[in-house]
Amino acid sequence: MTRRARCSVPSALIWLVLAALVGILTATQSVGSALIVLAVAAFAILGAITPLSALGVLLILAPLRTLIATESLIQLPLDVGQIALVVLIGFWLINHITHRQSLPRPRRTPLYIPVIVFIIATGITAFNALSLSTWLSEWLKWVQILVLIVICLDLGAWEWLIFALVLSGAANALIGIYEYFGGSGALHLLIDGVHFRAFGTFGQPNPFGGFMGLLAPVALMATLGYGYRLWRSWRTHHSIQAAQLAVVLFYALATALLCVGVYFSWSRGSWLGFAAALGVMLFALPRKWWYGTSVAAVLAVTVVLLWFSGRLPASVIARVESATNEIVAVSNVRGVDITAGNFANVERLAHWQAALNMARANPFFGVGFGNYEAAYPQYSLLNWKLALGHAHNYYLNVFAEAGMIGLISYTGLWISVIIFTWRARRQPDPLARLIVVGLLGTWTYLAVHSLTDNLYVNNLFLHLGVLLGVLAVLGNFECVRME
Repeated sequence: MTRRARCSVPSALIWLVLAALVGILTATQSVGSALIVLAVAAFAILGAITPLSALGVLLILAPLRTLIATESLIQLPLDVGQIALVVLIGFWLINHITHRQSLPRPRRTPLYIPVIVFIIATGITAFNALSLSTWLSEWLKWVQILVLIVICLDLGAWEWLIFALVLSGAANALIGIYEYFGGSGALHLLIDGVHFRAFGTFGQPNPFGGFMGLLAPVALMATLGYGYRLWRSWRTHHSIQAAQLAVVLFYALATALLCVGVYFSWSRGSWLGFAAALGVMLFALPRKWWYGTSVAAVLAVTVVLLWFSGRLPASVIARVESATNEIVAVSNVRGVDITAGNFANVERLAHWQAALNMARANPFFGVGFGNYEAAYPQYSLLNWKLALGHAHNYYLNVFAEAGMIGLISYTGLWISVIIFTWRARRQPDPLARLIVVGLLGTWTYLAVHSLTDNLYVNNLFLHLGVLLGVLAVLGNFECVRME
C-alpha cells in the first residue's frame, strides 16, 4: 500500500464515522434539536480550523444579548456574547498551541497604552464603588476590549474582520426594517400612526441606531475600496471576476441596509452622529487636506441651504429641532413645566444634572465605574426619582463614575485613537486606506452620539474592540497586503 493510500484510510474512516453520527442524530432526535447539535458541531470544527470563524460568530451573536435575556426560556450562566468570547479565546489558544507550538505573544501597538491607562484609571474607582459587582461588570468591558485588540492584531486578517463586522450589522438592520413596517407591534414606538421606531435585537431604538451608525462608515468605505479594486481590475485586464463583483454588491447592499437602519431608528443622536461622520470622512478622504476641506465645506453649505429652505423632510427637521432647542434653552430643569412634548429631553437633562452632582461630590474618583444607577437616588432631582441606568451623555457618565481622572483618561484614549487613525491614512494600499477613513468616521460617530447616549451596552463594546483591533492591524503597514 502506498503512503498516499495509507493516509487516505483514516480520513475515510473519520468521514464514515461522522456520517454515521449524523444519521443516528437525525433518526433519534427532532429536526430542531438535530440542527442545533449540527450547528454547534460545525462551529466547533470551523473554530478548531481557524479562530476567525469563532470571532465572526461572536460578532453576530453578541447583539442578541437583550433578545435572549427577555425572550429565551433557557437562562444562560453568562450572556451569549460573553460565552462566545470565552469560546473564541479557547479556540485562539488551542490554535496557537497546535499550529504554532507556543502560547500567543501579543504584538506591539501604540493603542495598548491609552486603553490600559483607562483600565487602570477606572480600576482605582473600585474603592469608591457602592456596588463592587456593578463596577466589575463595567470594568471588565474594557478588559475584553483590550483582549479583542490583542486577538485581532495576532490574527491580522483585517478584511475578514471587516466582513464579519458589516455582516453582523446588516443582519440586525434587516430585523430593524421589519420592525419599522410593523413587525414589532410596539405601540409605544409608533412614529406617524403607521411606522414604528426600529430597535433590532437591542430592545431600544437608540442603541440600535448606534450600532447601525458605528458600522455604516466602515461599510461605505469598504464599498468604495472594493469598487475601486473592481474598476482597476477592469481597466488593467478588461475583465471582471464574479467573486470581486459579489464582494462589491455585498458591501453596497450592507451599506444601504445600515443607512436605512440609522434612519428607521428615529434616533436624533444617531442622525447627528452619522452626519458628522460623513463630514469627517469627506474631509479625510483626499490625501491633500485642502481638497478635503473644500469638499466638507461644500457639503456643510448644502445641508445648511437645504435646512433653511425647507427642502429637508419636515418630520426630520422637527425631530432634530425638538432636541437642540430645548437643550440650548434649558440649563436647570428644576423649574421646568413638564409636558408630553418635552418629557424625554427634560428627563435627559435631569440625569445630566444628577451626573454633575455626583462629580461635584466626588471630583477625583467619582462614585465608582458603572455605579451611576446605584448612586442615583442620592443625587437625583426632586421629580426624577427613576434612574435610567446611565446619564444619557457618556462623557458626563464617566465624569460621574470615575471623576476627573476617568474623564481625562477617557478623553485621552479617544484623542490617541484619532491621532493614530489619522496617521494610518498613509496606507499605500487603497482599500486599507479607505477602511482607515471609515474608522475615522466611526470614531466621529461615537464621539457625537455619546453626547446623548451610552453606546457601551448590549455587547456593542465587543464590536468596538474588534474595530480597534482592525485599526491596530492597519496601523502596522507591514501587516497590510499590497496589491
